[in-house]
Amino acid sequence: MSHETTGIEYLFQDPKIHLNERVRDLVSRLTLEEKVESMLQYQPSIDRLGVAAYKHGTEAAHGIAWLGEATSFPQPVGLACTWDTELMRLIGSVIADEARVYYRRDPKLNGLTLWAPTVDMERDPRWGRNEEAYGEDPYLTGELSKELVKGIQGDHPVYLKAVATLKHFLGNNNEVDRGSGSSSIDPRNLREYYLRAFEKPFTEGGAQSMMTSYNLINGTPATVYYGVNDIVRDEWGMDGFVVSDAGDVMGIVNDHQYYDSHTPGVAESIRAGIDSITDDAELSKQAIREALAQGTLQEEDLDRALFHTFRVRFRLGEFDPAADNPYALIGEEALLTEQARELSLRAAREQIVLLKNEHELLPLNPARCGKVAVIGTHGNEVYRDWYSGTLPYRVTPLEAIRAKLEGEDAKERVVYRDAKNRVTLTAANDGAKLTVDSSGEMRLSQDGKPTILTMTDWGYGSVTLHDEHLGTYVTSDEETLRVTADEAYGWYVKEVFGLTPVEQGEHLWTTWNGNSVIAGMEGSLKVVEAEKSVLHAVESNASTASTVSGQSHTTFQVETVSDGLAEAIAAAQAADTAIVFVGNHPLINGKEENDRPGLELAASQQRLIEEVYRVNPNTIVVLTGSYPFAIPWVQEHIPAIVYTSHAGQEHGTAIADVLFGDYAPAGRLNMTWVQSEDQLGDIKDYDIIRGGRTYQYFEGEPLYPFGHGLTYSPFEYNDLRTDAPKDSVKSIAALNAMDTLQVWVEVTNRGVAAGEEVVQLYVRPGASRVKRPLKTLCGFQRIRLDAGETRTVSFTIRMKDWAIWDVTRDCYCVESGVYTLLAGASSADIRLEHPVYVRGEVIPPRQAGRSIRAENFDDCSDIVLDESKEQREACVRPRTPQRSGWIAFHGVDMDTVSVVELQCRVSGNSSDATIELRLDAPDSEAVARVNVGNTGGAQAWATLAEAVHSVSGTRDVYLLLSGEVRLAHFTLGANATEDSGFQA
Repeated sequence: MSHETTGIEYLFQDPKIHLNERVRDLVSRLTLEEKVESMLQYQPSIDRLGVAAYKHGTEAAHGIAWLGEATSFPQPVGLACTWDTELMRLIGSVIADEARVYYRRDPKLNGLTLWAPTVDMERDPRWGRNEEAYGEDPYLTGELSKELVKGIQGDHPVYLKAVATLKHFLGNNNEVDRGSGSSSIDPRNLREYYLRAFEKPFTEGGAQSMMTSYNLINGTPATVYYGVNDIVRDEWGMDGFVVSDAGDVMGIVNDHQYYDSHTPGVAESIRAGIDSITDDAELSKQAIREALAQGTLQEEDLDRALFHTFRVRFRLGEFDPAADNPYALIGEEALLTEQARELSLRAAREQIVLLKNEHELLPLNPARCGKVAVIGTHGNEVYRDWYSGTLPYRVTPLEAIRAKLEGEDAKERVVYRDAKNRVTLTAANDGAKLTVDSSGEMRLSQDGKPTILTMTDWGYGSVTLHDEHLGTYVTSDEETLRVTADEAYGWYVKEVFGLTPVEQGEHLWTTWNGNSVIAGMEGSLKVVEAEKSVLHAVESNASTASTVSGQSHTTFQVETVSDGLAEAIAAAQAADTAIVFVGNHPLINGKEENDRPGLELAASQQRLIEEVYRVNPNTIVVLTGSYPFAIPWVQEHIPAIVYTSHAGQEHGTAIADVLFGDYAPAGRLNMTWVQSEDQLGDIKDYDIIRGGRTYQYFEGEPLYPFGHGLTYSPFEYNDLRTDAPKDSVKSIAALNAMDTLQVWVEVTNRGVAAGEEVVQLYVRPGASRVKRPLKTLCGFQRIRLDAGETRTVSFTIRMKDWAIWDVTRDCYCVESGVYTLLAGASSADIRLEHPVYVRGEVIPPRQAGRSIRAENFDDCSDIVLDESKEQREACVRPRTPQRSGWIAFHGVDMDTVSVVELQCRVSGNSSDATIELRLDAPDSEAVARVNVGNTGGAQAWATLAEAVHSVSGTRDVYLLLSGEVRLAHFTLGANATEDSGFQA
């Protein structure tokens, strides 16, 4: 049948043709200029071909964001605490359903390519975006992300419900200098930790999109990182498209200063795997045109990228009849359904973690808990983060707690105190009072009645000011203040202020970005740059105060009208039970572009807990947070502690259900909670192995271990066993490296009520050539058991998943040896152990005479990895030129060749750049010294050699690098030959 008789004009319009042929046909029909235009996030319509306009990128971290009301789920950091893979798939499906609704409303603006989940590994709890990801363990992150992807994309063999975009690839775990800094990641950390979280969502989840990160990876911008093509596409088989993060392709010049113009960065990004550019459209298109004209970019490069993006659009069903695509008919009935509301509540409940429950204070009995004091601003608020979207409704904890104690005396039984101070502000020089009129206009007046503002102290010098009469917050722009904001929210949270005490009880008033609030002319308030405030103060004859910088500013008296702490103490003292709600605001003191200033609670919140507990020993602390906190005093003294993320529309309902026993908590921590920041290293140190990061390598005493969480019922573990046959020689269960192992453990609910348990399975490796984790998660299941019920929980383990990255041969390797399976309720609460012997490999010694890449070291000190533009490999250099660093290569067989020379591929950028060869210890006497000097710059590579004193045997090799020197690879051998792998 011809296309003419079917109404099909072009080959790509025929659903019967193979998908790839259809995509290639469409791309081939585009003009070169149409191809250039289609390389951007907003792909234009091509009317002559019947191609509609399309937008890549709708935020969906825990529900559809920014398009209108949509079902809200807990923050990803909370979803990870559910340890529930089924739940994640269901949530993904709801998100995709609601994306379809908005897509049908406006397909040009509301695309179906969703920017979620965030798969970045959270090796540091200070990361400002901690709320967006799934924790510190790559197995847990991979499993949860995989299921969310499946839910989003659906299970149809042809069509996608929506598209999941994994972000941010790779090594993106600090906000300070994220646009210009480099994450130094050696091959073992890369392969065993950072990549593993991303692998399963691609290989098992089938994710159709990925977003690159802002940072450099070993000196290379993520948009041009070789791993996008070599690893994600070639190794993992990802057949979707790659998108750059917003503004990041231009950031190659603007932030990284990697090139002097945009053209080479855009061209290299596309060649390296970027298919869709999220950036300044005109600059990007002009750079593409210039690269095509210069020959640094070919039309085939655009064809390849557009094949990837249009292939995904085809799979979404855009070019097929709606009747063929089951997802095309999803309509308004799928938005904000009752089933979605119930799922939101289920998720909010499941993510709650019971951190402590001394004397079984929880659950509360409504008939016997007496008078309840709900204390703290979080007790009557539901906050949203940057990616939360618009909540259709919100239930606060106070509302839900009152509902639990319903009856005529409910309001009398539940007393609420927010513990905030009510204050007035007065200009220190003339006593003019701050007033607010009905429009939100702020002025200083000698005659008017001062306006009382409610002040919330978020710690670290950040406060918000709220006018309860107007119901709005004080906010600022570049020049003025007004009381008009409905909430503290925005990319720049302009409702945050500083009120810094100076001498004689006066305060400096500063805005979110450090500018000064001063008295202006005729009672006005002005916002000025700090250095200009002196001039304004003089002009208005305002009082000034000297600052540490020598500048002067208008100062204000802050008078407390009502003491929130005193009111909270009185309420707690009069109550039988006190529930103190504390935590963070998700957009203050830690968010995108801002890492956290510390791990502690705000000092005012800490004091609130201490004072309430002093007058009421039946104190429960509910901690709402986007990240872990360091709360050792609270853990030591408070009998019951509950943790929840900012959990969305059903936040309060879920908390009340747990507090009063209508739901038994079973959430588990997705991160290690440390005692203090002193237990952490530099936030920019990405080496978890040598830095002792995460539960896998941390040898200190945590506040709460990874996987921790209590329940209302005791669970008993018995009979951990496997299907591995017993080895006649080893006398223990044994199997081969490519085998699959079945593991079973019996779990019994010994309580008097039904409850849930998260059964966790870890593996502890035995002797190894390298430093291995203390234990690693290899299986988990969340189960529900009735009182007295016993269930056999099964796990399937692939031995290849226990592999390490062998840096001597650049491959994964399962080492021979004894591995111990550990089953329990957390990484620290291990109930049963079971050893198995794996017949794997014994890694052979390195051989002298072969080229060794410097990045493949076994150990190091004061070294970072950087870029070698000469080859697709990283080089190493000292962390700072002023301090030497070393790299170590253990077990080098010197007898395989007559070692008489050290040959190095190096670059030097200082006269004192040197490399010394030492044996067996970093402080031993040098047996060779290569004077590198200045080779012409950091990327001016040269091969240099130096004689080595006679050595033999199997030795540990140490290379000491000093000055501005970079080392790409080296050989210990006879002379530099063609076989050494060096290039002049």
